[in-house]
Amino acid sequence: MAGGDAMSRYARQTILPQVGETGQQRLARARVLVVGAGGLAAYALPLLAGAGVGHVTVVDDDTVFLSNLHRQTLFTEGDCGKAKAEVAANRCRALNAQITVEARCCRVTPANAPGMIAPVDLVLDCADSYAVSYLLSDLCLARGTPLISASVLGLGGYVGGFCGGAPSLRAVFPDAPDSGASCASAGVLGPVVGVIGAMQAQMALSVLLGLSPTPLGQLVNLDAQTLATSGFRFDAASEPATGFAFVAASDLTADDLIVELRGPDEAPVLLHPAARRLNPDQITDTGARRLALCCGTGLRAWRAAETLHRTWPGEIVLVSASAC
Repeated sequence: MAGGDAMSRYARQTILPQVGETGQQRLARARVLVVGAGGLAAYALPLLAGAGVGHVTVVDDDTVFLSNLHRQTLFTEGDCGKAKAEVAANRCRALNAQITVEARCCRVTPANAPGMIAPVDLVLDCADSYAVSYLLSDLCLARGTPLISASVLGLGGYVGGFCGGAPSLRAVFPDAPDSGASCASAGVLGPVVGVIGAMQAQMALSVLLGLSPTPLGQLVNLDAQTLATSGFRFDAASEPATGFAFVAASDLTADDLIVELRGPDEAPVLLHPAARRLNPDQITDTGARRLALCCGTGLRAWRAAETLHRTWPGEIVLVSASAC
């Protein structure tokens, strides 16, 4: 029978008292959104598919590159140039024909993210973009949707369970990141990604199965160089009073003061036609309803916002070219 017999397929996990037939049915009914089909997803996705999560949506706008393969082991050399989301979805379908796997070859943006999150039970943040991570956290917090977010760089990383009744990513990391480094710029070792990606899958299954203690409100750090892990619970963390939301360029209006922080050499095309190129120290109150700061990753805009919010009388929002 195509896909194999369900009882034998899941026998090794349904025998667990934490799963059983009831838990397996919960997994079959679950809908999960996986944002990013790179290194973290390469390990998380097959585990979710193998466990029988009923509906998985994979979102990524990138294609497979040869330099990805040392850590993105869901792909092969023959996949280079192909859409990551499509290839990843096909691999999961081949692993388990009893589930539905949807591929969306697009970037997650402030405009389309709410619609992606609305129908799902849980979100896995496997994106290599802190702008996307904070966008997902803001939306999941508002909807009460669990978010399993992770980040890996070099020989270390973390994974945590946020929202869904637990504090958000901003409650644990309220300030702008110290560095805008990525795997592409700073490097990463494949097994580190594998360990963190597998832990994401475990946290996701624990939430979907309703295991106790819940991983929501828990963060785990990995130092692969010393083979050490550490962690803490943050159930009592408070949401920051000041949080700068990421918005889409299409959400800006003529009432906003829109500032492009990048110069013409870095960004020949403005993120918004009404944007003005200004340095942070040139920004003054013009009576605008809100201030919109634009840059490439959002990091420069966030750091500027942390300074300007002391004097700017209204709302400040961020626009990232990597999440537009």
